[in-house]
Amino acid sequence: MIELRDIVPGDQEMIRQWRNLPEVGKYMYTDHQISPEEHEKWFQRALKNPASRYWIIVCEGEDVGLVNIYALDERNRRCYWAFYIASADVRGKGVGTYVEYSVIRYVFDELRLNKLCCEVLGFNEAVVNMHKRFGFHQEGLFREHIFKAGEFHDVVSLALLHTDWEVKKPEIEEKLRVKGLLKESD
Repeated sequence: MIELRDIVPGDQEMIRQWRNLPEVGKYMYTDHQISPEEHEKWFQRALKNPASRYWIIVCEGEDVGLVNIYALDERNRRCYWAFYIASADVRGKGVGTYVEYSVIRYVFDELRLNKLCCEVLGFNEAVVNMHKRFGFHQEGLFREHIFKAGEFHDVVSLALLHTDWEVKKPEIEEKLRVKGLLKESD
């Protein structure tokens, strides 16, 4: 069973440890070790920012990653999102797929937004392709946008419109049911 739960103050150090894992940091914009002091400031902003929401990804009762929406713009009815799976034990088991579905449903069905955006480092082709399978369209390419690990990297800008999701949703839900990630009643 996969679920999302709100972050709480007790998650602070766990999240800092996750952010400092090489396999997580590789796909983040920053690439330095995050100090407790730097993380404390980030975490307090995360808890208080009304334009963002953070959840812990829980798989079979174990905290395995983080997902968030940010830059929530109610006037223009859009936001951005990002996630990572910190636990190597659950990678490749459909957790990312379920998380993506859950965020899309939350953004369009609960928040009633029109557009969900994301940015992905260009070399992370697996995640770019995963987003495209959900109906995201590439809207831009920021060439040599992030300097990391001693070199510049492109950033792929993707977005999903509510109308595109309504077309894609039945196909995605069927695939999730076949994989056992959604019940027939969902």
